[in-house]
Amino acid sequence: MEGRRIVGSKASEPARVPGWAVVALAAGTVATLAAAAGAVMTALMSRAIVVPSVPVDDVRILGYDEENGTVALSVNPDSILPGLYSLRFSGDSGHARLGEVLSVSDGIVVRSVIQVDYGDLAAARNGRISGWFYIHPRELDVPVEDVEVFTQVGPAPAWFVPSIDGSSQKWVIQVHGRGVRRGETIRAIPVFRQRGYTTLSISYRNDGEAPRSSDGRYALGDTEWQDLDAAITYAVDHGATDIVLMGWSMGGAIALQAMGRAVHRDRIRAIALESPAVDWRDVLRYHGRARHAPELVGDAAFATITHPWGGVVTGQHQPLDLDRLDFVKRSDEVDVPLLILHSDDDGYVPSTGSRKLAEARPDLVTFVPFSVARHTKLWNYDRAKWTTAIDDWLTANAL
Repeated sequence: MEGRRIVGSKASEPARVPGWAVVALAAGTVATLAAAAGAVMTALMSRAIVVPSVPVDDVRILGYDEENGTVALSVNPDSILPGLYSLRFSGDSGHARLGEVLSVSDGIVVRSVIQVDYGDLAAARNGRISGWFYIHPRELDVPVEDVEVFTQVGPAPAWFVPSIDGSSQKWVIQVHGRGVRRGETIRAIPVFRQRGYTTLSISYRNDGEAPRSSDGRYALGDTEWQDLDAAITYAVDHGATDIVLMGWSMGGAIALQAMGRAVHRDRIRAIALESPAVDWRDVLRYHGRARHAPELVGDAAFATITHPWGGVVTGQHQPLDLDRLDFVKRSDEVDVPLLILHSDDDGYVPSTGSRKLAEARPDLVTFVPFSVARHTKLWNYDRAKWTTAIDDWLTANAL
């Protein structure tokens, strides 16, 4: 009988899997893949919040007419803004100053070129529009000294610009935003200097100029304020009795933390905020919606950055306290005059937090809204309104 096939035997037929089992297996696979995808999205979003990033060139440079002093760019929300801006190109190897928009058609905007400071604009293919117009304070024809502020993480470079009359009592300390450097704050030197202020434009941990923290991560103001605290001490040690803080974007969050936590907080007379982050949950949810991230992923990212176990994913040595960084909830703790300058078309930090803080504390908060102008580009878009707002606020508060 060996080798004979037995007709009618089912021994050689494959076993059939029930339909319900196939459905269950498929559902389990989909659920597993969805969970894995969600975990990856959560990790990426969590890291994006705290890992310092390099700005991206998001404008195509389509042609430079040196003879006529114009440049053609692809249209995006920044490239068509009226006003004066920087064009940083070729991965920051070049810098030009741009004037007003001359024409817009067929996805191309033509702008005047005030000057090319360095780099080959004719050979450039990509760049980005920046509100950081000046490169160095000396361009304002003011005396400037390079100094160092000794912070917990090491010496941090700063620019010292004395007041016109040489007085050392009234100081403004400028704190730049996330992903940029102290050059962002140069625009504010003239208005404060005219009012008799000495300016200290500082750097802080992980900004590319100051030393790194031990984990090399942003804390959205929750640790960076310590570097501002050191700068306040520097100012006091050099004669400052009245200090105004000015924070740009994340620098606003840093300034608000220093208001209640700095050693010499009694010397802080007022705070000016430009496009500030006053409620990080609001800011981060805004970015999540812009990236079409599910709300559950955003909530998971919040949990990751605010709990000790999240450091495995993000590299943080300490979790963030988003409640401590929320000055909408903490509005009752504001104890000095605040000026908030914010555009409703910010595009990066929504103005909702600024408006809510102003509504909660009309006794101390002066809110000056802008429209059209985008994130930290208010000076560039309407220099007269921006300067007048600061000057009037200083006058109203006898600063």
